[in-house]
Amino acid sequence: RAAYQIMANRTVKDAQSVKGTNPQHLVEKIIRSRVYDCKYWKEECFALTAELLVDKAMGLDHIGGVYGGNVKPTDFVCLVLKMLQIQPSKDIIIEFIKNPDYKYVRALGTMYLRLIGTSLECYNYLEPLYNDYRRIKMKNKLGVMELLHMDEYVDQLLTQERVCDVILPRIQKRHILEQLEQLEPRVSALEEDLSDVESEEEEEEEDKKSRPRSRSPERGGRRSLSPRSKRRSKSPRGSRSPSPSHRRRRKSSRSPTPDHHHHRSPSPTSKRQHRHSRKRSHSRSRSRSYSPHRSHHHSDKRERDSDRRERDTSDKRDT
Repeated sequence: RAAYQIMANRTVKDAQSVKGTNPQHLVEKIIRSRVYDCKYWKEECFALTAELLVDKAMGLDHIGGVYGGNVKPTDFVCLVLKMLQIQPSKDIIIEFIKNPDYKYVRALGTMYLRLIGTSLECYNYLEPLYNDYRRIKMKNKLGVMELLHMDEYVDQLLTQERVCDVILPRIQKRHILEQLEQLEPRVSALEEDLSDVESEEEEEEEDKKSRPRSRSPERGGRRSLSPRSKRRSKSPRGSRSPSPSHRRRRKSSRSPTPDHHHHRSPSPTSKRQHRHSRKRSHSRSRSRSYSPHRSHHHSDKRERDSDRRERDTSDKRDT
């Protein structure tokens, strides 16, 4: 039975060495032994070929490494180790990565390519997945599901040393490959969108500058009201049309008389005449002003006249 298990866990004969070692040795020994002892490996991964591997990958519903106190491996790690054992062709792995329908098939292909691929292959095939924002579930060491996005998972594969409890082989830094002109500078999709937005804004500004500025007639015809004119402006209540009689009264009161015109614009001679006439009238009013002595003199004279009349009448009677 032990010999049977050894035969089931052995790497295929025509497998090529990866990073100078057996492909299965890219996974730590403690995790490998846990995978060999788990039920999923013995029942589902036994005698599995590259064609049947696709069906198993489509049945995945989460990613992860090992979890729990007993260090149980997830189905994701079991399939990764099986791919290292049978070593499928690179075309199958590229189809896994380009699969838009099944996100966990894509996650399995990216993990395998990161383990066996070169630095250029990792950057060329994994960086386009930064535009994949789909959510995936990841089981942590406590066995609890966590929410993750595909672009975050790809970023972990390219930047971190351990993902899903598997130590990743080292790859060259991107800026070194750019300096060696082996890799072109990366252009983000967000930067392209921003550049498009900026170009559109520049075109709009140029169109606005090229258009002639025309003042609207309403704006040009209006004049700013001074505070004095604002005070003179009529209230809404006073804007009613006046009655005909009121109109006549206002018209007659407002129509200037000839004398009024004369007084408004007098000549120098008329000014002098007006001044002399005012002095004469003032002197007459002073002379005619009432005084008590004058009134007493008048009363005595009246009494004398009345006495004289009475004497005349009495003399006439006597005669």
